[in-house]
Amino acid sequence: MKLTEKLALKALHQVDPELAHGLSIKALTSGLAPTPGPVTSPRLRCEIAGIQLPNPVGLAAGFDKNAEALHPLSQAGFGFIEVGAATPRPQPGNPKPRLFRLSEDKAAINRFGFNNEGMEVIAARLAQRPKDAVIGLNLGANKDSDDRAADFARVLAHCGAHLDFATVNVSSPNTEKLRDLQGKAALSALLSGVIETRDGLAKRVPVFLKIAPDLDRAGIEDIAAVTLETGIDAVIATNTTLSRDGLQSAHRDETGGLSGAPLFEKSTRVLAQLSELLDGKVPLVGVGGISDAKQAYAKICAGASAVQLYTAMVYGGLSLGAEIAQELDGLLARDGFDTVAAAVGSKRGDWL
Repeated sequence: MKLTEKLALKALHQVDPELAHGLSIKALTSGLAPTPGPVTSPRLRCEIAGIQLPNPVGLAAGFDKNAEALHPLSQAGFGFIEVGAATPRPQPGNPKPRLFRLSEDKAAINRFGFNNEGMEVIAARLAQRPKDAVIGLNLGANKDSDDRAADFARVLAHCGAHLDFATVNVSSPNTEKLRDLQGKAALSALLSGVIETRDGLAKRVPVFLKIAPDLDRAGIEDIAAVTLETGIDAVIATNTTLSRDGLQSAHRDETGGLSGAPLFEKSTRVLAQLSELLDGKVPLVGVGGISDAKQAYAKICAGASAVQLYTAMVYGGLSLGAEIAQELDGLLARDGFDTVAAAVGSKRGDWL
């Protein structure tokens, strides 16, 4: 990280976290944030669900909720970008304050509640997207919707023409009863509706499913079964957690989803279990607690074909994505892997 980025991070940490997030988006759109360009190599190039990636390090949903900074983010070194979550209608989300830094834990708690400008505004921005980047959209449901399951399909139908992939997000803890849609019957019906909508689009958009880290073994087995039955293209493991084990920060008891360093082990164990159950039939994206290349590599070795990060950038800056990708290349070479794919699941047993 350059000195200018360190100073900018220090300044951002002096203001309210949500304001700081907004300022970081403005810095990107104003050309003031680091954009080193694509990071790639023969070893880093990889594929997930038929999508060719320059490297396996992606930006998770939630950073650019409204697809405002697609062009600068496409030059920030990430292999792929996920924006959103988008809902059919705009919604303000939950009352503020709703984002909390847990600096001592290198973590964050949020209870945003799918605040976004709605699918029409987001689709218009996606229509102007950079064509040489891999961009996906996290699909959400309106809090007051009469049919939340149908909301996911509506957003996909409206935005699908501009996407490389779409993620069904039923794992956010910040919309009441949303996680109830992870139950086997409800999830199967929801995903079938999304897949049917996808199959009616002019182009085939891979559909991913994002799951919670708080599932027990039976819940993970249900997710695996539904994934195979419905033809989902990939699973993102995992979203934020409701657990508060071992936290030190003053904000540790705030309600919402916990992300960042404390999530790493929990999310990686869920990832490894799902990898064992799916046995290579469906690729996985590992997310949760990644703050350096060693942890990104650990997710890959546990079963992930690609990874995503977000909260670690609060502490490591936007340049962290490019740094992790560059260092990951060296770790793969050190262990004799010519490709990312060759390393996937190579140490899964360590997490089971």
